[in-house]
Amino acid sequence: QVQLAESGGGLVQPGGSLRLSCAASGSISSINSMGWHRQAPGKQREFVTYITKTGRTNYADSVKGRFTISRDNAKNTVYLQMNSLKPEDTAVYYCYSGSTTGGSWGQGTQVTVSS
Repeated sequence: QVQLAESGGGLVQPGGSLRLSCAASGSISSINSMGWHRQAPGKQREFVTYITKTGRTNYADSVKGRFTISRDNAKNTVYLQMNSLKPEDTAVYYCYSGSTTGGSWGQGTQVTVSS
């Protein structure tokens, strides 16, 4: 099994930046990809981005050009650099991992973009 721990959420003004971290532990060797989803109040959880074991990335149209996902294999950690934040980005951000045996979700970290 894989355990995921998100951190880095908080309150930021529109146009500001924030970096989220997701540290994986447990059966990390089985992980094929990791990424982020988010869920705003009253809305369904939506895909944000992912990165594969080989470094391939993908982004939702709503965050392209503003968000960047990266990884540090030595630390078993993925990051989400969020720039030019908008109020519409306000949500709980969830880290996930995918493996042959299934998927795992973190508990989420709150990101609030407001002036």
